[in-house]
Amino acid sequence: MSLRRLNPPLNLLRAFSTVVRFGGVSRAAEALHLTQGAVSKQVQELERWIGAPLFERSRKRLALTPAGERYEKAVRAVLAQLEAATLEFITSGDGGGALHLSTLPTFGAKWLIPRLPDFQRLHPQITLHFVPFVHGYDFERPELDCAILFGDGHWPGARSHYLAGQDVALIAPRAELAEAAIRTPQDVARCTLLRHVTVPQSWLQWSEAHGVRGLDPLAGPQFDQFQTMIRAVMVGMGVALVPRCLVQDEIASGLVDEPLPGGGYRGDQGYWFCYPEGRGQLATLDHFRRWLLADADRSAETPPALA
Repeated sequence: MSLRRLNPPLNLLRAFSTVVRFGGVSRAAEALHLTQGAVSKQVQELERWIGAPLFERSRKRLALTPAGERYEKAVRAVLAQLEAATLEFITSGDGGGALHLSTLPTFGAKWLIPRLPDFQRLHPQITLHFVPFVHGYDFERPELDCAILFGDGHWPGARSHYLAGQDVALIAPRAELAEAAIRTPQDVARCTLLRHVTVPQSWLQWSEAHGVRGLDPLAGPQFDQFQTMIRAVMVGMGVALVPRCLVQDEIASGLVDEPLPGGGYRGDQGYWFCYPEGRGQLATLDHFRRWLLADADRSAETPPALA
């Protein structure tokens, strides 16, 4: 088989990928600024080129064949990698350009943003563009270069570097707002437990780490952001388990109490800097990654010993 046969023209691959992305020939034609007939012919030519049907056609719908699904996924990855390589070439002259990133809101506001002036000072040629955060990001999306996600560090198709968050602090309201005095871990069982929706096992892990009995790990109000939980503790709604990197300022200023020395625990989830494998060569991403990981190392957490 000739090498030419194995390298379909880029315009055919682009037409095929765009039809799949927009769910039909009509919208794909608009996006490509071509006629519907031209797009249809390009898809048909690609099918002749590879010698296999990519779509199951009927009057009412256009659906990928099983082989077409596999091929489209590969084509999408190749096109994304080509876009990244082109962007890297355009911006690599002085290491400058734009970097599109996304971060969880609380971590961005509490941890990342206060550090960014240092990055801007060191790399004034790089402009950061924040992309709206979407839970469970698809790393093949062309508008995203990198993201900071919360989890165990494993996302398909992505490289991940740990930043912070596994050191989890137990926080409680100030004494005048507390519903019960906390002098031992067992006292926490008498308090209202605030829970985070993405870390449902946190109170169970904490109780096991401290040998606390009679604590219902699934009781209490549930929140979707750590910043909201911190505010809830500040007004006396209950006690919470929050990554120390997000709440250390409130602890230091006395807005919330950390009632037990060593009263937190070491979690198995945290904040990770992630990026698609195909974009690791971007000069802007490389500069940002090196700076970010060095800063994270300088402020590395040292979890307190368990009580």
